[in-house]
Amino acid sequence: MSVNVKPIGDRVLVKPAPAVEKTASGIIIPDTAKEKPQRGEVVAVGKGTKEEPLTLEVGDTVIYGKYSGTELAFEGVDYLIMREADIFAIV
Repeated sequence: MSVNVKPIGDRVLVKPAPAVEKTASGIIIPDTAKEKPQRGEVVAVGKGTKEEPLTLEVGDTVIYGKYSGTELAFEGVDYLIMREADIFAIV
């Protein structure tokens, strides 16, 4: 996936995974009870800083904090832009 947004510095652009629609046992979760996803795919990365170059690459699937990042809608798609430090792990 290519997007025309280029993060600067140590920021990355993440496309959040879709929210879980139903439980493993088949119970449908209403919109008001859905939790924000904490997993997503990196779609763009900045260049990092002189002190700390970025370790993430486009295409990495990552886990981030529940309230991390700033929501951004671009060309009808929702993204999160956040610092690399807000990302906990690559899965």
